[in-house]
Amino acid sequence: MNILFCGDSHAQDGVLITTLSLLKNTSEELHLYILTMHLPGFKPFSKKAANFIESLLKQKNTANTLTLIDCTNLFTKQVPLQNMKTRFTPYAMLRLFADQLQQLPDRLLYLDDDIIVRKDISQFYKQDLHNTELVGVLDYWGRFFFHNLHTKKIFDYLNSGVLLLNMPEIKHTQLFSRVRALMQVKKMFFPDQSAINKLATKKKIAPRKYNEQYRLQKNTVIQHFTTSFRFKPYFHTLTVKPWDVERVHSVLHLHEYDDILNEYLKIRHNLYQDN
Repeated sequence: MNILFCGDSHAQDGVLITTLSLLKNTSEELHLYILTMHLPGFKPFSKKAANFIESLLKQKNTANTLTLIDCTNLFTKQVPLQNMKTRFTPYAMLRLFADQLQQLPDRLLYLDDDIIVRKDISQFYKQDLHNTELVGVLDYWGRFFFHNLHTKKIFDYLNSGVLLLNMPEIKHTQLFSRVRALMQVKKMFFPDQSAINKLATKKKIAPRKYNEQYRLQKNTVIQHFTTSFRFKPYFHTLTVKPWDVERVHSVLHLHEYDDILNEYLKIRHNLYQDN
């Protein structure tokens, strides 16, 4: 099972938590790929953190691997100039260079770093990708506001936090190449997510359980801790990330992942520990 992450040093805690959840719920070999880069004002995902996470993978199965890939040169050659000052860091856009990296496999499951895997994802991962660029779940809020008028489906706006990627098809249609070009010249509210939805024509919509963005459900397989809206006691936005364990308990009143989060709290110092 091939898993793709992107991020700077701030993604390290989230990737660790997601990895722990994958190890708990996956019996197959895991091959993790983390895309990072060096940019002024940011620190890349560290080799130290990558090595520690890989050691956890190999404790479960010696065949498991982790590959940290520096995408600095690729990014600087095609900077998404119009979207460099959005609320999202440039590191989120690194997945758009996946088609330029020969070491990446044909089938990739991209995951944001604020995700916890709750159940076995094999069925989702192994689904047929014939004539498909990517598979995702509708964006919980964006489905109401963003539509592709050239399609017949009213709800077709995918959340990009969980995407099953068919790299040969993406290369064939030049989807990521066209998305990168668009982001150089057009500013968008949700930069790469909006561009992917605008340009992808061979996409499948998966059930909500594979990217639950609002509140834990009985059948949730993957929970995504996105910023959401709440209406009581007054209208407000709510953001709680998995690594903020105290707020996961006090604000979300969620204890579903206590075994994973307790393990994370015990070992997280290894991400930053000096040699």
